[in-house]
Amino acid sequence: MGEVRQLGMDAVVKDRGEEAARRVWRGLRELVLDRNDRRKEAAEALGMSFIRAKALIRIAAEPLTLRALAAHLVIDAPYTTLVVDDLVKRGLVERTAHPEDRRCKLVHATEAGLAAARTAGRILDTPPDSLRTLDPDDMATLDRIVARLLG
Repeated sequence: MGEVRQLGMDAVVKDRGEEAARRVWRGLRELVLDRNDRRKEAAEALGMSFIRAKALIRIAAEPLTLRALAAHLVIDAPYTTLVVDDLVKRGLVERTAHPEDRRCKLVHATEAGLAAARTAGRILDTPPDSLRTLDPDDMATLDRIVARLLG
């Protein structure tokens, strides 16, 4: 009988854990996406759509093929080409021959592209006031939790 009761308690604890996980996830989504979404601000600062800004930030981190960029952005290849074409016209990226595969091109950021990516990064990395004003012990705990979640 005690074993059955323990199995029932394990299910209750698991359900509470799932409930807590959903509550935390909803809270994080609201905090980041609803109350403090900086994507629009970053896009406006660069004068482009956020998908273009996101592509530029990724390209600034390291040169990529169009295929790799499309996979990172989770968009199809033709749209990736349009995004990169626009960034080329703006002087933010260039296409160069791939050193190991002449059939494909690498896209890399120009100096102007690196500067624009840094601007967008500064905007996106600006924490909300509610995070800045956390108690230092709470901030340290949250920092450890986020690091663990990111693996």
